[in-house]
Amino acid sequence: MQNPADQPTGAPREKILNAPFLPALIAASMPVLFFLQERLSDQGLSMAFRAGDLARGQWSGLFTSMLVHGGWAHVAMNAVGALAFGAPVARLLSRGFAPLAFIALYICSGAVAALGYGLCHPGSMDPLVGASGAVFGLIGAATRLMGGHGRILPLFHPLVLKASAVWMLVNLVVGLIGFAPGAGGGRIAWEAHAFGFLFGILAIGPLARWLGPGSDLRPARV
Repeated sequence: MQNPADQPTGAPREKILNAPFLPALIAASMPVLFFLQERLSDQGLSMAFRAGDLARGQWSGLFTSMLVHGGWAHVAMNAVGALAFGAPVARLLSRGFAPLAFIALYICSGAVAALGYGLCHPGSMDPLVGASGAVFGLIGAATRLMGGHGRILPLFHPLVLKASAVWMLVNLVVGLIGFAPGAGGGRIAWEAHAFGFLFGILAIGPLARWLGPGSDLRPARV
């Protein structure tokens, strides 16, 4: 067995945290934002999304609701999810302007998730907070990378269909039971999760074709 001291001094060292910059930044921003949120006079509720606001033409909550959370456990869950599932997507979208597409995917997933929730609960004034919809968009995108060895799998590939079914089943069960870290007795917006997931799993296909690093990342054939 070789002694570590005998290794060449110029040998590269393995990074402790090998996550891409953007998902790491998103994950790190969540506790910082929640720390600031707790110091607001309204605890950030003015930034929440309310479905009833759509009829009045107030759409800002679709985006600002991603910046506030319901508790530290809620923050931790979404931060871990963004880091874990955002990493493979960020590695795919890493060249040229592709990182901007990663940010757009994250933001649009969250907005579509909130909008989908609003369409399911028209007129409701219950506040919706959290980046879970955006994180589920990353989960949906990453689902098409599972088992693809760096390639985007077709939407109807058996691996994609099976993984999607498992994710939606877990989402539905958790939503109906109402138990999840950080829920704090509040209702879990499983509908928003589903819309975010659907957007991510659909959007990653064209994004990979337009902005992927090369022919080795073209969709795999069944």
